[in-house]
This record gives sequence, structure tokens and C-alpha cells, in this order.
Amino acid sequence: MNTIFLIIKREYLVRVRKKSFVVMTILGPVLIFGFYAVIGWAAISSINQKKVAVVDESGMIASRLKSDKEMVYSTLRQPLPQAKQAFLKQGYDALVFIPKAVVEQPKTVQIFAEKGVSLDVQSNIEKAISKEIETIKLSQAGINQQVIQDAKVDVDAQTISMADGGEKSSNSIAMYVIGYFCAILIYISLMIYGTQVMRGVMEEKTNRIVEVIISSVKPFQLMIGKIVGVALVGLTQFMLWILLTVGLFTVGGKLMGDKVEQGRQAAQPTAMMNNNANSPEVKKVQENAVASVMKAVGTLNIPLIVACFLFYFLGGYLLYSALFGAIGAAVDNETETQQFMLPVMMPIIASIAFAQIAAREPDGAMAFWTSMIPFTSPVIMLVRIPFGVPGWQLALSMTLLVLGFIGTIWLASRIYRVGILMYGKKVSYKELSKWVFYKG
Repeated sequence: MNTIFLIIKREYLVRVRKKSFVVMTILGPVLIFGFYAVIGWAAISSINQKKVAVVDESGMIASRLKSDKEMVYSTLRQPLPQAKQAFLKQGYDALVFIPKAVVEQPKTVQIFAEKGVSLDVQSNIEKAISKEIETIKLSQAGINQQVIQDAKVDVDAQTISMADGGEKSSNSIAMYVIGYFCAILIYISLMIYGTQVMRGVMEEKTNRIVEVIISSVKPFQLMIGKIVGVALVGLTQFMLWILLTVGLFTVGGKLMGDKVEQGRQAAQPTAMMNNNANSPEVKKVQENAVASVMKAVGTLNIPLIVACFLFYFLGGYLLYSALFGAIGAAVDNETETQQFMLPVMMPIIASIAFAQIAAREPDGAMAFWTSMIPFTSPVIMLVRIPFGVPGWQLALSMTLLVLGFIGTIWLASRIYRVGILMYGKKVSYKELSKWVFYKG
């Protein structure tokens, strides 16, 4: 046991002390924050109201069009030929022509621009005109404006979970986002740290370092020490990433708060620019938005999600890293790994496809069975847990995962003990099966 601890310590310290580990641990959250910061900054900075001139022959639509944060409508009281010549000189981005028979023939509307209009501008104009035509038709049918307004209702249902004999508020969006995020994180970690084990084993084999190490320790001890050492490196990096990411987004959110508010004010129509951004009404909206986010997070069982994430990360990592380690021990170079990598990676890749189905129907048959199979359960179960999983299903999944990684470690150790000292021979699946049952 002391030998395994020494190997774990060596594998951990060698990787943690590398400059690449330090750089990526710091650079990873910075790149993520920078990516979203650039997108947010670009979205705020790119807010630009489009000035649209309207020539309305029908006399029914132009006066009804309401300006908003994206579009400002102005009516031109002149024929279309003169309007075409004038609208560019007056700084308009587009000219909308509404014919007299637009109510009966809505597809006769025309949009003119110097170089064409974007899809968003065209869509906004079409929606605004369609909405007013619908209102006019309803009015002509004898339905007054007040009835039309009263008929427009936005339903915002509150979801309540009745698990465990009680009632508590839940939030489907928060469940979906947290579950899918954890699944993606597990998927990435299995790919990154599993291949690290494979490359580490292969590097020691090709450099003949392993021949010296094997003289002092058993192959199984070496493999277990390497797998656990890399696992601890992964956990260390995850914890540092979480702390740095939370810190960056907290500080960055405060720094960008003023810019966001300026962007919102700039996007408002001129008539609304005079409103006080710090008014009680605006503050109340902002407070309600923050409260809704906190309430959504508060509906989730965060301790259970974190505990299950750590368990399934370790379980999935031990299962796949053992197989990756066996591949590294069986081959002499990275080119030969391709034929063995595909069968190992296919369940990981398939689990992401199944995760989308599980997120939409977390209690379905597909979600249940894929969360029980050890090769896919680390990803699928993380998607299901925020939605609520019966205790017996969670216990069964964990038990099967433990049995799964014990089985893969046994299988990998059988291949590892022979392959680690095998050189110059092209390995096939038939050869690997012989190594598994080799008794020497």
C-alpha cells in the first residue's frame, strides 16, 4: 500500500508542478470569462436603433406602429417616388411602403434600403405590420380594442415538486441548465484526464522508464497509482477552476454593471430616455430579476448535486482511465491507439446524445437505462439528478458504476501486466484477449 501511495504522490506532484498545469489552471477560467465578456460587450455595444420611414397609402397602419428599443418609425407624408429619393438623405435605414389594399393583400408590403436590410430588421417590420393588420381585421369583425387587449394573456406557471410526501417549489429551466452543464463537464473531464493516463503510460513505455520502475513495483500497483494520481490532479484543477471562475464573474459582473445599464438606456426610444434609471420601478424590476435567479437556484438540492458530481466524476474517470491506461500499455506509439480508442470513446460520445433525450424526459425508459449502464451513467445521471431521482435508482446506479470500474480495472490490469513490457509487436484484439487470460 505504501508503494501505491508513493506512486500517487509522484504522479500528482509531477503534473501539478508543471508550468502547463499552472498556466491552464489560471488561463482556463480567464479564457471562459473573456469569451463571455467579449460576447456581452459586443452585444451591448452593437445595440443600434434602426430608423424606418413609412409611406402608408392605406392610412391605417403607420399611425399604429410603435417605436421600441430596436426600431423607430417615422411617417412620410409624400408619394412613394419622392420618398425613395428623400429617405436616404434624411438618414433612414429603410423605407416601408404599405399599399392601400394591405389588409386584403398583406404580401404587397415593400421594404426599400440602400444595400438591403438584415433578417432581424425585416422580421421586426413584418411582425409589427402583421400585428396591426390582425387588430384591424378583428375590429372590422366587431371586436373592440379593449377586448383584444384583455384576450392577450401571458401564463407564468409555478412548478411544484411533491416528492418525499411534501411540496416544494421547483424550476425546470434551472434543472435543465445545471444538469446539462454538469453532464458536459463530466464528458470533457473523462476525455481529457483519460487520455492523460494513456499518454503517460505510453510515454514511460516508449522511453523504457517503465522497465526500471517495474523492477521495484508490481504492474498493477503502477497502474493504480497512475490512475489515482491523475484523478487527484483533475479534482485539484476543477476546484481551482470553480473558485477562479466564481471570483472572475463576481468582480466582472460588478465592473460591467454600469456598462450594461448604459447599453439598456441607449437602446430605449427617445421618449423613454428621460426616465430615471434609478427610479423605484426600475430598481424593483432589477431586484425581482435577481430574486428570480436566486429562487431558481434555491429550488435545487445543491449539496446532493455536488456530492453526486464528485462521485460520478471519480467513478467514470476510474472506469475509463483504466481502459485508456490499458491502451497505452498495449501499443508502442500514438498512431496505433486509433483502432482501440474508438470502442472506448463511443459510449462517452453516445452519452452526450442520450443526455439531450434525458434532459427532455428525465423519467423516460431511455434515461433510466442509460443512467444504469456504467459506461453512460456518469453523464446521464448528472442530467437526471436536478429533476429528482428515486433513492433506489441512485443507489443502483452507483452500485453498478462501482462494479463497472472494478471490472474495467481488473481487465485493464490483465492487459497492462503483459503489454507494458511488450515491444515491437503490432497488437490486435485477438492478442489482447490472450493477454487477459494469460496465466504467466
